Amino acid sequence: MSSHGPPETVADVGEFGLIARVTAGRTQPPTTLLGPGDDAAVVAAADGRVVASTDVLVEGVHFRLDWSTPEHVGQKAIAVNMVDIAAMGAAPTALLVGLACPKSTDSAVAEGLAAGMWKEAVRAGAGLVGGDVVSADQIVISVTALGDLQDRPPVTRAGAMPGDVVAIAGRLGWAAAGLAVLGRGFRSPVTVVGAYRVPDPPYAAGPQAAIAGATAMIDVSDGLLADLGHIVAESNVAIDVRTDLVEVPQRLVDVASALGADPRHWVLTGGEDHALAATFPDPKAVPQGWTTIGTVTRGSAVTVDGKPYEGGTGWQHWRG
Repeated sequence: MSSHGPPETVADVGEFGLIARVTAGRTQPPTTLLGPGDDAAVVAAADGRVVASTDVLVEGVHFRLDWSTPEHVGQKAIAVNMVDIAAMGAAPTALLVGLACPKSTDSAVAEGLAAGMWKEAVRAGAGLVGGDVVSADQIVISVTALGDLQDRPPVTRAGAMPGDVVAIAGRLGWAAAGLAVLGRGFRSPVTVVGAYRVPDPPYAAGPQAAIAGATAMIDVSDGLLADLGHIVAESNVAIDVRTDLVEVPQRLVDVASALGADPRHWVLTGGEDHALAATFPDPKAVPQGWTTIGTVTRGSAVTVDGKPYEGGTGWQHWRG
């Protein structure tokens, strides 16, 4: 095709041609016993149990290609799934990806998505072992992540006890700040915009917390207060977050000042950073790299400095 001709589309490349392009030359971790190319993959499950999670990302709802590159979107699609595995105290091992897109989609977009997926999978030590590509009216990405508990019990949302402490690993509020910047039509500061485009989940912190004796854990995808509410509901406890223990980075303060926003609100309620929040039996059990931010008590609510939080607590589909 001439360099001055129309862009090559996924229809031009074809289903199997596209699969061949995005899998060629890729390496797999030892947990992948049989990778892409057959009817199904084979993944080692030495523990005898497999942790599994699925997420779906829809263009216009979870990402916009005028705000993010295809590679950014690919990284994000993998990250939001693998952090769910880490939130169970498991190590990510494998991913299955379904991609639906219009036949007119530029093949470079599909290849960019795949490049981002492989990049994030390698960062977490997991293999991209298979999937499917189909035609649709818009781009939809479905990812299933698998993980290994490594002979430990899963850390669920249901184990928190009164007297536990609450701690977090990873960043909070950065993606919300980036979304606010993009929503105003800006593309900088790049640090916060980049945090919205590609989350930075602390994958290793999940198994680390499990080894340290975490009693409950969750991925902070919809906002800290909203997601702590799931631990509250499943564990039949209350959680109080102390704002004097929750860091508000100076960069977020600066951005909020420029936009007329509240940076602490971003930290407490902003989603898509994919930090981990966990409860531990005592302060000494909190591992290095985790920050204590509150306590578990008797009751049935999430409070901030002993009081209900004024304003929304986080994102909910169909309600916003």
